[in-house]
Order: sequence, then C-alpha cells, then structure tokens
Amino acid sequence: MTAQATELVRLLTVRGETLAVAESLTGGLVAAQITAVPGASKVFRGSVTAYATDLKHELLGVDAPLLAQRGAVDPQVAAQMAAGVRKTLGADWGIATTGVAGPDPQDGQPVGTVFVAVDGPPTRRPGSAGGGKVEALRLNGGRAEIRMESVRSVLAVLLEQLAGEQSGNGQAQDTERNGGF
Repeated sequence: MTAQATELVRLLTVRGETLAVAESLTGGLVAAQITAVPGASKVFRGSVTAYATDLKHELLGVDAPLLAQRGAVDPQVAAQMAAGVRKTLGADWGIATTGVAGPDPQDGQPVGTVFVAVDGPPTRRPGSAGGGKVEALRLNGGRAEIRMESVRSVLAVLLEQLAGEQSGNGQAQDTERNGGF
C-alpha cells in the first residue's frame, strides 16, 4: 500500500465516488495497490486486466480498427480503456495503463513507452472540459521498474484530476511526462 493509494481512497470516500481500473502492462498491480488500503471497498468497483489485445476490444470496448491500425500501445487506446472500464463496471472514475515493459519492443514502440489514462464524470464547473486525461510516459529501467512507475503515474494522474476539480484548475489535456529512473 502506498501513500498515493491511501490518499486516493480517502478522497474518493469523501467525495462519495467510485473507481474502476483497466490494466495491461501492469497486470493487476494498480488494483492491488488500491485494494491494499483499508476501506477501499467503499470506492473500488473492480478491475479488468486485459493483457491480450483482443480483450481490450471485447471487454473494454476499445475500437477494433484503432487496435488493428495502431496496436495496443497508443494514447487513444489508453483513453478508451479508461472510458470502457468506467462504463462496464459502473464507476464514477476509470483509470487505465497500457505500454511496453519489455524485454522486447511491441507494436513498433520501444520498451518504456507507456500511456496512462483517466476518465471521469464531467465536472460541475461551467466551461470545464471534464475529467479525461492521457499522459505519455517514456520510462527507463527494467521491466519491474517500468511497471511500478506506471502504477505510480496512473495514480498520480487521477489524484491530479481530483485535486484540479476541487481547486477549479482541472481541465482535460494531453501531456507528456518523462519518468526518469
């Protein structure tokens, strides 16, 4: 259990909101971090580990032509995974991870290429773009380090979205973060 996961469960509990997780390269590590927190059952709806590309379409509703054209390691795939798990599991928020942990490149992407995404309810502020965000990560390190940094990053993105909503600064955007090891 991490401080991030503990804070996430606390914030969602206070807000009365729920979370669902879609994972690929992290293989259940995100869900494990969240469910390690006492009281997580108040906010955690469940998770889908869609490691195989076809399951991203079948279980999460990711666009099949998108998967065929770009492969599973793509920002739009991450966004659709987050939206799909949110809808499928009936949660207020959905988060997703997809990428290449190694040892070999995948879908034309080098090891360390990761996309994390958040999909949430439209904010209540007039003119807000809502609770969607994708971050592109370029991570260094071995397979285990890449996977754990992906977990940390997706939790951080959701925490940023929740904090942004509370402060009035949250807007949907695409950004790129270099997670250095």
